[in-house]
Amino acid sequence: MSSNAPRHTALDALHRSLGATMTDFAGWDMPLRYGSERDEHLAVRTKAGLFDLSHMGEITVTGPQAAALLNHALVGNIATVGVGRARYTMICQEDGGILDDLIVYRLADDEAGSPHYMVVANASNAQVVLDALTERAAGFDAEVRDDRDAYALIAVQGPESPGILKAVTDADLDGLKYYAGLPGTVAGVPALIARTGYTGEDGFELFVAPADAEKVWQALTDAGTPAGLVPCGLSCRDTLRLEAGMPLYGHELTTSLTPFDAGLGRVVKFEKDGDFVGRAALEAAAARAGQNPPRVLVGLIAEGRRVPRAGFSVVAGGEVIGEVTSGAPSPTLGRPIAMAYVDAAHAAPGTTGVGVDIRGSHEPYEVVALPFYKRQK
Repeated sequence: MSSNAPRHTALDALHRSLGATMTDFAGWDMPLRYGSERDEHLAVRTKAGLFDLSHMGEITVTGPQAAALLNHALVGNIATVGVGRARYTMICQEDGGILDDLIVYRLADDEAGSPHYMVVANASNAQVVLDALTERAAGFDAEVRDDRDAYALIAVQGPESPGILKAVTDADLDGLKYYAGLPGTVAGVPALIARTGYTGEDGFELFVAPADAEKVWQALTDAGTPAGLVPCGLSCRDTLRLEAGMPLYGHELTTSLTPFDAGLGRVVKFEKDGDFVGRAALEAAAARAGQNPPRVLVGLIAEGRRVPRAGFSVVAGGEVIGEVTSGAPSPTLGRPIAMAYVDAAHAAPGTTGVGVDIRGSHEPYEVVALPFYKRQK
């Protein structure tokens, strides 16, 4: 087997038995869709969907100075994350460019009483994040461990997901807040149960041993099918997160952008103790963003039917004023939508006269505030 052959998750055979269309994603063979992308998308919005996310990269950070290391290595204040909680954050270069966006979970302290964190990186950046954390750990009494092979990750997302998961777990889901995680059992096997997701809906992400993944998937399928649960691929995950205005690394987030450029400056915590990688560059970026941001991330809704794609130019008055970062048909809105970085002068919601250059034709779009879709709590 050559080193560039795609990796397979623990659920690979199951996906194939369900007739999934598979695709290479970040070096993994992943299900793109099982049937209709639109049906999968709408199931998550109205009932529930089941996702295999085992391509995500888990990195464990432990030791007496684990919190200090993460505060130094990441832009967020990880030292203030309580046991059982999670935080969305980023890891940046010295020049402020985004290496990846992350979720950091604080698990129960280890036997020695030291804090125990799990950092979850995007599949395409897992090695980059692991290397950066390992390098930044120099001088800290902390251990960085590659745990990518220790976990399979299954997500159940959508309004019916709490009821479905309750049928197969002993955990107190009612007490589990958004961005919190607790150990429990699912289908009788140990799991970290997190109330997180990337769809804009309520839902859960379940970290389990790869050997247990099929059992958990099957139990959720059995419990959820009467409620309308369907298996979902990466394609509808992308349209769901786009409607919810959630950034995707490599599209809205890159090393050439700072968190402030991406409109996510709130994740940078200058008030935390000590220096952190990228602080000086990010302070300068924050000052620039406050005065005159070069370009602003906005939503665009099509007036017509043609779908914009990443890299297409945004135009106004015959000038290029920006670039599409993500675009797709929106099953919820019934029209094509996009996220794009545009010049600040054209960024106000309601701005018209903006178009997207789709193969030489300037298709009309309206600028709207993100997100396109927000669930009713």
